[in-house]
Amino acid sequence: MVVITEAAIRELAGLRGHTVPVTSCYLNVDGRRLLRRSDVEHELDGLLRGARLRANGYPSVHEDLNRIEAFVRAGIDRHHARGLAMFAGSACGLWKVIELPKPVQSQLVINHAPAVGQLELMLQEHEPVGVLLADKQRVQLYVFAMGELIEHCEWLDAPRRGFTTRGERERDTPAPHRKELAQRHLRHAAQAAFDLWQDRGFHHLVIGGPDAIVSELVQNLHPYLRERYCGRVPLGVGAAPVDVQRAAEEVELSVERGQETALVARLRQAVAGGGKGVAGLGPTLQALNEHRVERLLISRGFAQAGWRCPATDALRLVGPTNPANGVAMLRVDDVVEGCLEAALTRSVPVTICVGNADLDVLGRIGALLRY
Repeated sequence: MVVITEAAIRELAGLRGHTVPVTSCYLNVDGRRLLRRSDVEHELDGLLRGARLRANGYPSVHEDLNRIEAFVRAGIDRHHARGLAMFAGSACGLWKVIELPKPVQSQLVINHAPAVGQLELMLQEHEPVGVLLADKQRVQLYVFAMGELIEHCEWLDAPRRGFTTRGERERDTPAPHRKELAQRHLRHAAQAAFDLWQDRGFHHLVIGGPDAIVSELVQNLHPYLRERYCGRVPLGVGAAPVDVQRAAEEVELSVERGQETALVARLRQAVAGGGKGVAGLGPTLQALNEHRVERLLISRGFAQAGWRCPATDALRLVGPTNPANGVAMLRVDDVVEGCLEAALTRSVPVTICVGNADLDVLGRIGALLRY
């Protein structure tokens, strides 16, 4: 299964249909909800009916829709895939299918560029997370990404001669020596976590184990890893991998929600103070068109039709003529997806907020500005 990266999403967002639209289709194929193959096909049929009415006379869009339908009806291996992202542009040679390990919201968008919002949200919510579990002798390291285990290693630091783990009853091993062995073991564990981070580049680190061991592990972490440490999991060495993953994802989501809350608070302050912030779709579109956006914030699921100028790529709520240059604009299914695509192609960070009532009150979209 393909591992989604920020670079891959930006590359996809940068593709253009030029004079004809691109078709993006997200399809939920989760076998826990859609038990039979016919259930998946029924899910797709509902999307296709509406899309064929919105094709606006473009033969290439009908070709895209037919290709998507043929792909799904040919059969999907659902042993690992719980969602599909399909991007088709018959006129520009685009055909890309991404199998996703997490369910998606079924959606079909006809726009000038691929709709990557759901991929961006999935990447934000399932960034690679490292897990370090340790006790006095054993260490286990995991890396999870997109809901899958991508790395697992473990080892046992064999005790020195005469050294056991039975407290003061160890024979021939003075207390200072036992302490040194334990400290060396934890330094080894912290170094192994750093080596794994260099190899895999996980975004967050969580640690599990007895209180004293976790405290010392945190102290031994490389500064780069200490920046990524985001909390403890109530598990120890020997926990089932599925329980480790679940606990790590809960910590990760808590961190993500906290970061979203802080960013929305910054936006509210900037907007209220008349500073470097705008809220609402109209002002945000204007700021994007003027290349003033430092960070874009969008509520999950926010969508609205709009217009795009083919001469400048400017996005607007009202058409059909661009008031800046008099050029006839093109209708787009979702101008919010256009905002996200414009931000990503300009390397502007995007935060998709989940269930943030404060952002919803501000109009479900806003931007922190460079000036």
